Amino acid sequence: MHAFEFPPEFRTKDIATNGTTIHVRVGGSGPAVVLLHGYGETGDMWMPMAVDLARDHTLVVPDLRGMGLSAKPPSGFDKKTQAGDVAGVLDALRIDSADLVTHDIGNMVGYAFAAQYPKRVTRFILIDAPVPGIGPWEEILKNPLLWHFRFGGPDMERLVAGRERIYLDRFWNEFSATPSRFSEAARTHYAKLYALPGAMHSGFLQFAAFDQDAKENQALLAKGKLAMPVLAIGGEKSFGKTMAEIMRFAASNVCEGVIPDSGHWIMEENPTATIAMVRSFLDTKV
Repeated sequence: MHAFEFPPEFRTKDIATNGTTIHVRVGGSGPAVVLLHGYGETGDMWMPMAVDLARDHTLVVPDLRGMGLSAKPPSGFDKKTQAGDVAGVLDALRIDSADLVTHDIGNMVGYAFAAQYPKRVTRFILIDAPVPGIGPWEEILKNPLLWHFRFGGPDMERLVAGRERIYLDRFWNEFSATPSRFSEAARTHYAKLYALPGAMHSGFLQFAAFDQDAKENQALLAKGKLAMPVLAIGGEKSFGKTMAEIMRFAASNVCEGVIPDSGHWIMEENPTATIAMVRSFLDTKV
C-alpha cells in the first residue's frame, strides 16, 4: 500500500468556494484531470494514480466537502451543490475543462458536475458505485449490504463516536475481494481522518442526501444524456459490468471496464490494472 504523502512537486491549497473550503492537491502539467474520492477514503487514495498521470497531465485532487482536510460545513451535501465545489476549485485554478476520474460518492458528485457543466468535462471515468436516480437505482437500494445508505442521525453518530475504525473496517472488509489488501497503514490513516471533529457527521450527510440527489439527477437526465466519452469501471468482485449498464442510462457514449481480482477498493486491491485502464482511456483522442 502506498504512503499518503504526495510527492513534493504536488502543492496543497485550501480553496474557499461555494460557502466552504476545499482542500486540494495540485501537481503535474498538461491537460487537467480531476480525481474525486468516495466514502471511507479521501483524495489520498489517488496518490499512486496522480503520480503516474502527473507525467503528462495537471492533476487536481480535492477532498470532498466535509471529508478529509476539507472544511466541515453544516449543509450542502447534496451532490449538485458539491458539483459547484468542483467548479469553484477549477475556477480558482483557472482551469476551463478537465477529464474527470471518480470513485464511489465521487461518481455521484462527478455526474452532477458533468450534467451541469458538460463543456467542462472532456472525458468521464466512473468507478464502482451507482448514481442516485439513474438506471436500476431503486433495485440497488434493496441490497442488504447497503444498509449504511439509511444509517445516520444523532443516535447513529453516538454509536460510532470513538469507534470510527470499527465502523470503517466494516466497509473495507465487506466491500473488498481481499480485505488484507486494504492495509493496516491505510486503515489507520483514514480512521484518524474520519475521527476529526465533524467528519463522521459530514459522512452521514453525504448518504442522507441521496433521495434529494436522485430527484435532482432525474431532472438533469431529463435534459439529455451526457455526450462526452464515458468509461464505466467495476471491480470484478463488486459492480463489474453492471457499472456500464448503469451509465448507459445516463450517457450516450459508454465504454465498459472491469478491474480483475478486485472488489470495490480498486486502488488498494489492484492499483496497477486501475491506473493502466484509466491512463489508456485518457490517452485516447476525443
